[in-house]
Amino acid sequence: MSACDDCLRRTDLVAALAGWLDIEWRKRDAPGPVLALSEERLLDACGSAAIRERYAAFDPERARAAIAAARLTAVCRCDGAYPPRLRDLADPPAVLHIAGEPESVGLADAVAVVGARRATQYGLTVAHDIGRGLSASGVSVVSGLALGVDAAAHTGALEGGAPPVAVLAGGADRPYPASKRHLYAAVREAGAVLSEMPPGLGIHRWAFVARNRLIAALARVVVVVEATERSGSLTTADLGAELGRTVAAVPGRITCATASGTNGLLRDGAVLVRHVHDVLDALAELTGAQYEIRSNGATLDPGLRQMLDEIGAGHSTLPMLVACGFDARVVLAGLGELESRGLVRRGFGGRYERLP
Repeated sequence: MSACDDCLRRTDLVAALAGWLDIEWRKRDAPGPVLALSEERLLDACGSAAIRERYAAFDPERARAAIAAARLTAVCRCDGAYPPRLRDLADPPAVLHIAGEPESVGLADAVAVVGARRATQYGLTVAHDIGRGLSASGVSVVSGLALGVDAAAHTGALEGGAPPVAVLAGGADRPYPASKRHLYAAVREAGAVLSEMPPGLGIHRWAFVARNRLIAALARVVVVVEATERSGSLTTADLGAELGRTVAAVPGRITCATASGTNGLLRDGAVLVRHVHDVLDALAELTGAQYEIRSNGATLDPGLRQMLDEIGAGHSTLPMLVACGFDARVVLAGLGELESRGLVRRGFGGRYERLP
């Protein structure tokens, strides 16, 4: 699996134009129309003699050596392994640079989970639970590894069995943001991290919008957990709708700024997401498949099963469970066991919440 010379040359050209594309992005609100241009038109538009010389002198073997040194796999548009849904784009990337397992990219029933970087605790909890529930049902979670909702969704997805996929705005060999390097490593190990940018390339503002189109294209359903009215996550949802993807959103408080964008999506007809089962239902309508969350509770002994059911019924603290007839020491041990299996989570005030 190796990218061809022409696709590598185009990728290097896009990287060389990164600074110019930042200006074009401000003019056009999105880089798509620019990235769909031919190489000759891009060279004419930027008007840089230095970039034209770089394009003419491009060495594909040097590019391949850099990809290998970064421990990446390169898949180009000419390769049969190129994810088919990316071809729905007017400007599909010439090359995907993939850290991790290339077979994890482009799975038939992937779901994108995106949202605000400055998410509320509610948003982080919901994103984590949706990511975990999807992955536990065998569905790959696609997101951007950003702070907030993206990272929470990927953290949850790592608790399930499906390979997560992260799409970066910079090179796939460079964790971004740097504070999420451990999450980057875990996603890379369990699934894949990808970028259309060559290894080593830094971050440019236009590349985030470009990345969003890949997240939308790779998914069958795009779920927005929290978003303000001018959020990049809404761009992902818009791009998904343009590509014929199902757009879904989690409702939030009308007084909360991070819910204004998602509530607006719901007003405009997005699928309402109350829990992960709503996402799975939307996905099933597209794929015709049946999805069932594989719970770690299948092997619970009767006592733990009863305790889990009581927590689900609202008896969510130690005193409440003792009042249900459980011994206090049994409750403490049982809560630890249920939490280790990912079936409950401790919340505010010592209350426990049953997870999907």
